[in-house]
Amino acid sequence: MATLDPHLQSIYEVVLRRNHGEQEFHQAVFEVFESLAPVVRKHPEYADNQVLERLCEPERQVIFRVPWVNDAGEVEINRGFRVEYSSVLGPFKGGLRFHPSVNLGIIKFLGFEQIFKNALTGLPIGGGKGGSDFDPKGRSEREIMAFCQSFMTELYRHIGEYTDVPAGDIGVGGREIGYLFGQYKRITNRYESSVLTGKGLGWGGSRVRKEATGYGTVFFADEMLRARGDSLDGKRVAVSGSGNVAIYAAEKAQELGGTVVACSDSGGFVIDSAGLDVTLLKHVKEVRRERISAYAAQRGSATYVAGGSVWDVDCDVALPCATQNELGEDAAIRLIKNGVTLVAEGANMPATPSAIRALLGAGVLFAPGKAANAGGVATSALEMQQNASRDSWTSEYTEARLGTIMRGIHERCAGAADEFGSPGNYVVGANTSSFVQIADAIIALGVI
Repeated sequence: MATLDPHLQSIYEVVLRRNHGEQEFHQAVFEVFESLAPVVRKHPEYADNQVLERLCEPERQVIFRVPWVNDAGEVEINRGFRVEYSSVLGPFKGGLRFHPSVNLGIIKFLGFEQIFKNALTGLPIGGGKGGSDFDPKGRSEREIMAFCQSFMTELYRHIGEYTDVPAGDIGVGGREIGYLFGQYKRITNRYESSVLTGKGLGWGGSRVRKEATGYGTVFFADEMLRARGDSLDGKRVAVSGSGNVAIYAAEKAQELGGTVVACSDSGGFVIDSAGLDVTLLKHVKEVRRERISAYAAQRGSATYVAGGSVWDVDCDVALPCATQNELGEDAAIRLIKNGVTLVAEGANMPATPSAIRALLGAGVLFAPGKAANAGGVATSALEMQQNASRDSWTSEYTEARLGTIMRGIHERCAGAADEFGSPGNYVVGANTSSFVQIADAIIALGVI
């Protein structure tokens, strides 16, 4: 592990002691701290006001029981979480994740990352995250509805359009948001559209929201290439995952001239030499809710490989869009040997610290998730704007707004990297640019 500035190291050691065993959270804090030594030297007022210490402690952490009845008539108990991390820039904003791996440390890491990501958008939203260790896979529609209703029966008292606005994440799509919103409306007797984002188009949702995280990741990657006189045109692209982010990253990459040759799920990966048929992939994953092996079975140019790693596939551009720490150092080295020139994180913290160091050391362009995948939360904020004004924008207008926001994030990151002595390092650029904005707001609002 790299070393930190002594002042930052002392704060980090406190984080380790106060958050025992929360490895993902430790990793997220360390990754930000690695970039901040020049910022703290330039702005001694941040140390004087204990900005970092305050930033590492969430404003509120809510843990609750979620009891529900399955189809066999048995009571099951899950655990729910909402970490309202920072509202210094606006109401808490961040998704809900339903997955068996969910625990407090993962939700805290996601919430911590969300503060910086949301700041980069330039929109007035703070950072938070939530979820449950409930696994929707293999559950019936009735069971998912029962769980969502029980989850919201507790969560509703902690959220609101001016307080905390959840959205979806892994395991939480339009179906789950519908059940959650319906229960919130029933309990509160209010049609408060802005309390949740990721809603259906017929009941307060925004066009392009479903596509936004994947599209935004590709927009950011394309900006990185354009800054060097290149583009996605003709590039071989590999995408990990086959959920919402991966599907729409693949779609936009191919619209911009790339050929997406691989995607994956937890069972294996698909190689499609002709380029993914995104329409078929959507049908398999979104309509039939099947594994990607079913895609390969219907696509003559595709081969399914059980197990293994999608990062073994030769590519120019890699888009990790599955989950945290999926791309380790060994995989990064294989990508480098196979000629990768750009890696952009569509998921949250999918590359390990050692993988990032290997990629940067080899001169590979690397976009951290807090910058590259900010398009999802940015479009959620646009959904909040539409709800507040009782309006609905066209797809063309919304996607144009998304493109403008992602170009702005790229400019912020590139400019901050230059300012703090690391030209071309988007990790430093994303961390320093967002931190300065957050730190200034913390000081301006006093000791709260």
